[in-house]
Amino acid sequence: MSCYSDFPFPEDYPNYVPNSLFLEYLKMYAKQFDLLKCIQFKTKVCSVKKCPDFAISGQWEVVTLHEGKQNSTVFDAVMVCIGFLTNPFLPLDSFPGINTFKGQYFHSRQYKHPDIFKDKTVLVVGMGNSGTDIAIEASHVAKKVFLSTTGGAWVISRVNDSGYPWDMVFTTRFQNMVRNFLPTPIVTWLIARKMNSWFNHTNYGLVPEDKTQLREPVLNSELPGYIITGKVLIKPSIKEVKEKSVIFNNTPKEEPIDIIVFATGYTIAFPFLDESVLKVEDEQASLYKYIFPPHLQKPTLAVIGLVKPLGSMIPTGETQARWVVQVLKGVSMLPPPSVMIKDVNEKKENKHSGFGLCYCNALQTDYIKYIDDLLTSINAKPNLFSMLLMDPRLALTLFFGPCSSYQFRLTGTGKWEGARKAIMMQWDRTLNVTKTRIVQESPSPFENLLKLFSCLALLVAVFLIFL
Repeated sequence: MSCYSDFPFPEDYPNYVPNSLFLEYLKMYAKQFDLLKCIQFKTKVCSVKKCPDFAISGQWEVVTLHEGKQNSTVFDAVMVCIGFLTNPFLPLDSFPGINTFKGQYFHSRQYKHPDIFKDKTVLVVGMGNSGTDIAIEASHVAKKVFLSTTGGAWVISRVNDSGYPWDMVFTTRFQNMVRNFLPTPIVTWLIARKMNSWFNHTNYGLVPEDKTQLREPVLNSELPGYIITGKVLIKPSIKEVKEKSVIFNNTPKEEPIDIIVFATGYTIAFPFLDESVLKVEDEQASLYKYIFPPHLQKPTLAVIGLVKPLGSMIPTGETQARWVVQVLKGVSMLPPPSVMIKDVNEKKENKHSGFGLCYCNALQTDYIKYIDDLLTSINAKPNLFSMLLMDPRLALTLFFGPCSSYQFRLTGTGKWEGARKAIMMQWDRTLNVTKTRIVQESPSPFENLLKLFSCLALLVAVFLIFL
C-alpha cells in the first residue's frame, strides 16, 4: 500500500516495511530510474526567489550552500517537497515549571536509541505515532514509562481481522463509498465500535475526548499489551513540572521523572521562501489542491506532501508530482486564480457536509477522493463502469479490494503495463511473506458451499450498485 505505483516492493519484503528496508527500497528506486545523478546531497537551500522577469518567464533563482560555498542557479520551475515534519514544535510555555526541571528533556526528533532510558523514569508527552513508539521502546530498558495525552486517540493494530493488514482492509473503494454515503454520527459510531472491538479504549484511558472529529489514529500493535502489563502508564496532561517530578492534571500525586520526551509534533515553515510567495497561517498554507499557490502569475512553484490523507503519503506525493509535471508541460491547465482562491478558502473553513468522516484539521483529507481528483486532472483515473464490461474481474478487484497504488497506473498519463498484474497478485504477495511454514489444509464441503453463496451474494450486490 505504501510503495510507488510503478515499483512494487521486493517479494520478500514484509507487509509493514521497517525503516532500514524502506531505505534500501528508496535506493533501489533511485537506481531503477537513474535518479542519483539528479540529487545533490549535503546541500542546503538558502533561498528561492522570483527572477526579475518572473511575470514573463516564471523562473526562480535558487541559492544553495554546499561544503561552505554558495551557488546561485536559475530554474524554470521549483517543487518544494519538504512535507510537514521539518520544524519541531516544542511549546515549553505550556508546561509550567519546565525551566526548573533538573532532568533531561528533548523533542522526539532528537531521539535515536532507547539506551539513554536505561534504568530511568521516562515521561513521553504526546500520543501520536512517534510518541507511542518511543514509549514502547523505552519500556524495554527504563525503570518506568509514562505516556501523557491530552485528547486521547484511537489505537489500531497493524493486524486486522483474520490476520490481514489493516490498511488493505480499511482502504477500499467500496468501504470508502459506504462511509461517505452515511451520516457522520453513524460513521463515528461504526468507527468507535470497530476500534473498541480490539480492546475497550475507555478502560485503558485512551478513548478520544472528541470522537466526532477524526484525528490521525495511532498505528501500534503493542500498546494495549504494554498497558495491561504495567510497562506503560497512561496519564492526562501535565499540570506542573518540578525539579525532579511532574504533577498531572486531576492527579494530586507527584511522579518522579528523569527524562521528558516531547512528542509534540511539528510546525509548517518555508524559511527559504518569501511570505509574498507562500505564507503559513494557523498551520495552513494557501495552496490550491494542497499544491499550487493560487496568486502567482505563472504556476511554476508547487508544494508536494503538505497534506494529511487517511492513507499512504508515498503514492499521494507521487500523484501530486505527476499532476504538477503535466501542469508545467502545459498539458493540464489550472483554473482562473479566483476559482483557486475560492477553493482554498473553502478548505480553510473546513466545513463538514454532515456525511462521512469529519476531519479535525484542514490538511486532512479523504485519501481515495483526493487521489481520484488528481488522477482525473491527468486523465489517469480508472473508469470502473467501462472496466466492468471489458474486464469485470479487474473492476471487482478495484472496487472491493485494497486501493493500492497500482490502480493509479492502469490508464492515461504514466500508464504502467505491469499495473494489472500487480493488482491481481497483491493478496498473493501479502500472504506469501507470512507463509514461511507451509500448512496443508483441506477445506470442508460446507466451507466450499459457503464460498459459493458468498460469491453469488457479491455478484448480486455489484449488479445493484452499478444498476
